[in-house]
Amino acid sequence: MAGRLIAVLTALALTVGGGRTAVGQQPTITVYSGRNQALVGPLLQQYGRAGGAVQARYGDTVQLAATIIEEGANSPADVYFAQDAGGLGYLAYTGRLRRLPDTILQRVEPRFRSSDGLWVGVTARARVVVYNTTRVSLRDLPASIGEFTDPRWRGRIGWAPTNASLVAHVTAMRLVWGNERTRRWLEGIKANGAKPFPGNAPIVAAVGAGEVDVGFVNNYYLFQFLRDRGERFPARNYMFPGGDVGNLVNVAGVGVLNTARNPEAALRFVEFLLSPEAQRYFAAETFEYPLSGGIAAHPMLPPLAGIQTPRVDLNYLAALDATLRLMREAGIL
Repeated sequence: MAGRLIAVLTALALTVGGGRTAVGQQPTITVYSGRNQALVGPLLQQYGRAGGAVQARYGDTVQLAATIIEEGANSPADVYFAQDAGGLGYLAYTGRLRRLPDTILQRVEPRFRSSDGLWVGVTARARVVVYNTTRVSLRDLPASIGEFTDPRWRGRIGWAPTNASLVAHVTAMRLVWGNERTRRWLEGIKANGAKPFPGNAPIVAAVGAGEVDVGFVNNYYLFQFLRDRGERFPARNYMFPGGDVGNLVNVAGVGVLNTARNPEAALRFVEFLLSPEAQRYFAAETFEYPLSGGIAAHPMLPPLAGIQTPRVDLNYLAALDATLRLMREAGIL
């Protein structure tokens, strides 16, 4: 894979920006990454070894967006690489992103990119319920995520309230259910003694260990456990029937700051993330759904087109302030 990455990076460096910049002469760009270092760090290292100089700052997607807003015109960030569309939409709404070229936008279907051309999805991921197969049977799982407020789930749920993916999912609930029903759901999950975790991977580990019976996570974390621990790992993903809001499909995506010091180099990095080689990396190594280049998803994943999703426009997941306020009022944060 390293050889193919070097080849594609060389081609990108020579073609993007009018062919004026060669590999080895690119300015260093600063990427604020809400993507976990363990997931995307190896890919960024490949990009760096091939001449695309990157300095990465890793952190929580929502917190990094807030940091960029606070830093204003003095932000050192050239690129914002977000875990979900909510953070990207928030920066777009606050006027911090520059419009991407059509040559980049057209690589991804419209539902997975900004309607204003300000950000583009790199990969897709589905929200799922991961469950312990020795403690829960499929027939025990409800038809809607809303039903996890039932007292029979008391002490059995794991979630990550401070994680950007969960915050974006709650935003989707607000769009579908409205604020009051979403508040009741949050309060019901809290009343059921849902155990908080710092992220998705610890939830999957806890489900597999029987510490909790179910957890609200992104789909791809389970497959990393199955790869590393084998098919006997006692956890599987569950998707709800119909277009339940529990089946939200979100994106990890990228935008270029309108204060970027090195905008042309930043666009080269975006081009790289959408290249076939990088998309194959996401399919094979992180088990996410590729969105560009006609690259197939990992065969362990259900087809993206077959997921019955709620009617949620990802552009509207930008309403993070209202979601965070609601979660604080419900005593979740």
